[in-house]
Amino acid sequence: MKYLINLVCVILIAVASTEATAQIKILYGPYLQNVKSDEATIVWVADKPSIGWVELAPNDQTHFYGEERPKYFNTTNGVKNTATLHTVKIKGLTKGTTYRYRIYSQEVLAHEGISVIYGCVAASNVYTKKPLTFTTLDPDKEEASFLMVNDIHDRENIITQLLTVASYKDKDLIIFNGDMVSTLNDESTIFDGFMNESIDLFASEQPMYYARGNHETRGEFATSFQNYFSPREPFLYFTFRQGPVCFIVLDTGEDKPDSDIEYSGITDYDGYRTEQVEWMKGLSNNKDFDGAKFKIVIAHMPPSVDPGIWHGQKEVLNKFVPILNEIGVDLMLCGHLHRNKYEEPSTQIQFPVLVNSNNSVVSLKTNGNRMDLQVLDLDGKVITEKSYLAK
Repeated sequence: MKYLINLVCVILIAVASTEATAQIKILYGPYLQNVKSDEATIVWVADKPSIGWVELAPNDQTHFYGEERPKYFNTTNGVKNTATLHTVKIKGLTKGTTYRYRIYSQEVLAHEGISVIYGCVAASNVYTKKPLTFTTLDPDKEEASFLMVNDIHDRENIITQLLTVASYKDKDLIIFNGDMVSTLNDESTIFDGFMNESIDLFASEQPMYYARGNHETRGEFATSFQNYFSPREPFLYFTFRQGPVCFIVLDTGEDKPDSDIEYSGITDYDGYRTEQVEWMKGLSNNKDFDGAKFKIVIAHMPPSVDPGIWHGQKEVLNKFVPILNEIGVDLMLCGHLHRNKYEEPSTQIQFPVLVNSNNSVVSLKTNGNRMDLQVLDLDGKVITEKSYLAK
C-alpha cells in the first residue's frame, strides 16, 4: 500500500512538473481593503493556482527575518483556498497602529484525494526592500483627512495626477466613488484600467475604500466585482470610522429602470436600494456612526429634484434621502455627472450634496469642530471650497 501511495506521488509530481514550466509569481497587488480599527483585508493575484497567506510584524526595530511571524491564510470554512486571487482578512489588530506585512503564494501542482503536491513560493520582497506597511484606523484620532476621485473610466495617469496635486501621501485614506472603469469585461480590466496605477502609487500601504458606480455593474465580469473589492464584507454598502468622521458608503446601482433592454432582465437594483434603506435604519445603533462628530455619505449617483433626472437618481432621492435626512448626515459626496456641482441643503434634501467631476479630486480634512473641503482640478487649482461646522 505504501508503495502504491509513493508511486502515485511520483506520477503526480512528474505530470505536474511538465505543466509548471515557469515559477509562480505575484501578478497583481497586494492592495488594502476595508481597513478598520481592529482589522484589515489584503488582496493580491498570483499567476498560478496556489495557497496564499500574509505574515504580519509590528513596526519596530526588528528585522522581518528576526523571528517567525504569525501567518494568516486565505481560507474558506477552515480550508486553505487553492486560487489565483487571494484575500486575507486579519483580525484582532490594535487601533491607530502601523504594521509591516508580507504576502506569499505557494503553487499547488496537484491535489488528488488526501495528497497535495506543492511547488515554488512567490512572496513580496522584505530582503532588499522595506516591508510594506499599513496603519489601522482610529476612531479616537483627533482629526481625519482623505481624498476622493471618481469616473476615471480606464484613463491612464489621471489618478496619479489628481492624487499628487492633492498631496495624497499625508492623507489618512483614499476613496474611489465609482465608474473607475467603463465595463468590467475581465480581471485585466480592473488592473490595467486603474488598479495597477493605484497599487504602484499608494494602495499597498494606504487604506482605499470603493463605492461601486453604475459602470462597474456592466459586463460579464461585473458579478465578480466583490471578489476584488470589499471581498470579506457581507455587502458593498458599509460604514467605517476615522477620527471624528463616520463614512456611510452606499451602492446606488444602475441609472436606468431594471426593465431597460440594456440589462437583459438580469438586474433588481430597485430591490437592492430598498434593502439598503432598511440597513440605514439601524445606523443609529452602529458604533461607527454613534458619537461621530461628522457623518459623510459616499454614493456614486447624486439625488436631485430636477424633473429631468433618470430613474437611478430618482430612487436615490425617493429612497435614500428621507432616511439620510432622518439620521442627520452632514454631507453627501457623489460623482456620475462628469461635472462639478454643489447643492446647498433644501427642504427636500436637508444636507449639502457635492458632485465631483471626472477631472477633479475632493480633499477634506477636519480641524476641531470644522470640516474643510476643497475640490482641485488636474493642475491643482482650487475650484470649490467649503467649510462645515459640527452640529
